[in-house]
Parts: sequence; structure tokens; C-alpha cells
Amino acid sequence: MHIGFDVSQTGAGKAGCGYFADAMARALVDVAPEHSYAFYPSFGDFYLDAKIPARNPYPGHAVHYGPRFLTRESAAAFWNAARLEQALHHPDIIHANNFWCPTQIRQSRVVYTLHDLGFTIQPDWTTEANRVGCFDGIVRAAAYADWIIAVSHASRRHFLEVFPFFPEDRVAVVHPCSRFHEPLRNGIAPGPMAHVEPGTFWLSVGTIEPRKNQLRLAEAYAAYLWAGGPAMPLVFAGGEGWLMNDFNHRLEELGIASNVICTGYVSDENLIWLYRNCYANLYPSLFEGFGLPILEGMQFGAPTISSNSSSLPEVGGDAALLLDPEATEVWTAAMLMLAHDRTKRERMSADAIARSALFDGASSARKLETIYQAALAQPKRQIQSRTRG
Repeated sequence: MHIGFDVSQTGAGKAGCGYFADAMARALVDVAPEHSYAFYPSFGDFYLDAKIPARNPYPGHAVHYGPRFLTRESAAAFWNAARLEQALHHPDIIHANNFWCPTQIRQSRVVYTLHDLGFTIQPDWTTEANRVGCFDGIVRAAAYADWIIAVSHASRRHFLEVFPFFPEDRVAVVHPCSRFHEPLRNGIAPGPMAHVEPGTFWLSVGTIEPRKNQLRLAEAYAAYLWAGGPAMPLVFAGGEGWLMNDFNHRLEELGIASNVICTGYVSDENLIWLYRNCYANLYPSLFEGFGLPILEGMQFGAPTISSNSSSLPEVGGDAALLLDPEATEVWTAAMLMLAHDRTKRERMSADAIARSALFDGASSARKLETIYQAALAQPKRQIQSRTRG
């Protein structure tokens, strides 16, 4: 097969969508080197990272980069052109990973990664521009994609509820995998953590944005300190997102600003150190397509307290404490309990490592390859709007 694969979000500032694409690209080349691959550093007109590395980071037999653009206008002109397939040299598979979906493909099979539909649940979780762009991409995928790859069973169910006309047998689940392949790595402490001893801090990983629910976690942490919980700092590891300009002000109002460390966006080496050395990994997100920070933390033995919403129980399973993300007092109680029960903490750490082994990159890549083969064996979806006069 000749596989065209979107890696447009795998640049230096990548988040969940980019990590999924990056890990799958590497795993595909490793488990299925007999295919040829074109990795697209630009894909569509919704997202553009002009700084994405020009050098191919996915070495292998018959592997190369697709076209790269420095402006959104030039990218849009290319990806919306009528003769896109010809320009891409007629790949067998075109796999979209950044919410945008082409509509002019007539022969290649379009495979579309569905990360989540959170923007349909609560508009206040994101900006209007992002919400419109994501919704447009998924509507186009519902009409024109040949297969949907959902990153969790929860996302699959949600998609079929919103788009019940889409063939169920063409919506498959391929779980993401951790990008970390050396679970014994120690990592490097981020600069702001230089004065913090290993094992003496609470950790919460993720972009600072409303959906991640960091403000409620901060409120639970404040109540934990007021209740006499050990004064371990709370560390937020993630870049600044949208609609959270008042975050630092709110920490001040809660009286916990001196107890909170915001590292900003961290490197992989920094993140490994944080996962390995936190007292527990706290993930109170209101809605997730998968929840990669849970899996990554469990891989390094981080005891995990997670929200019980959307896909997160699917990831944490019995290895995590699963809590209502809107019940502040429940999070406070869980932190107080775990802070005073180190035996339970050690059990949770061992359970986390065992749970993480269930999410294997090679297995996910082989499943994805099987879906590609199934897509080629089936006729393209017949879109009614194409045949109406």
C-alpha cells in the first residue's frame, strides 16, 4: 500500500492529537515497513505549523515527507484543489488526524481519526473559531470519509449518536499508545521544580483550558490544605490554552498561589521526571476523547486519580481512583486519603504500571494496518449528494 498520513500536528508544541499521529506514524513504519509512506507536514486549511521540521523524522524504507507550506493561504490552495489526488500521487490511503477532512477524493480511501466531540457538549470549553473548525471537519468526515478511527469506545459511541447514518461497521477503535518506549528513563526535572523533592508533589498534566477543569482541582487542593493535608505543592504541567486568562488571579484569590507551580509546556524528559516522581497524577478533565496523560503517567508508575467522565474509565480502569469531576469535595477527600495512606499509594503505583501495558503501540499499528486493508477491499462510500442532479 501507498499510505498518506497526516503528521501536521506533530511539531514542537504538539498536544494529544499530535502525539497520537506521531506515535502511530512511528509504529506503522516499524511493524509494516513493506508499505510506502508519505507523511504530510501540512494537511488541510484548518491547522498549520509552518515550523514543523522539514527533515523526515520517520526513517524507513520508502518513507518520505509530503508537501510543506509556510502560509495558511498556500496550504489551503493546495489541499482544496480539485486534483488533490493527482498532486499527492494517488495514495491508496489518505489518513486525516487534525480534524480537517478532504471532500474531493474519488479513488483513495479516506480514513479519519476522530479524537472527540467535546465541542458539541459545551461551547464554553473552546473558542468559536476552534469549535467551528472542528465541527466542520467532523461533518465533512461524516459525509466523505470511508472509515472513522475513534481513539476510544466512548468517542465511537458519541460519533454514532451524533451521526447515526454513518455505517457502524466502518467505525473502529484504535487506542493511542504512549510515545515513551523506555519506562526506566529517569528524565530531567523542569527548572521550576529544582527545589522540590521527588515524591513530594501532586501533578496535573494538560493544557490550561476550561475542559481540563484545572480551576476546580485548584479549589479542591485549597480545601485539602485548609483541612490540614500535607503541604505538598500542586504542579500544573502544560501550556496556556484558551479562555483561562484569570487562572493565576483565581489561584491568588484561593490563597494557594505560593503552593502552586505552573511549569508551562515541558519537554518529554521533563514530563518523564514529573510522572516518575509525583506523589500522584491528578486528571480532573470534564471530557476527553482518550486521556493520554493518564496512560503516560501509569506507564511510569504514577498513582492516578482521574475523572470518571467520557473515555477516562476506559483508560484508567481499576488502576485509577475515578471521581466525579464536578464534585470538588470528593477530590479533596481523595487527596487527603491518599496523602495519609502510603501503602495504598504503592499498590496504586504497581496497578498503574500493569494497566499501562494493555495499551501497546505495535498492536494499535497492526490494527490500523488491518483497517487500511479492509478499506481498500471495500468500495468507497456512496455519497448521495454526489449523484443528485
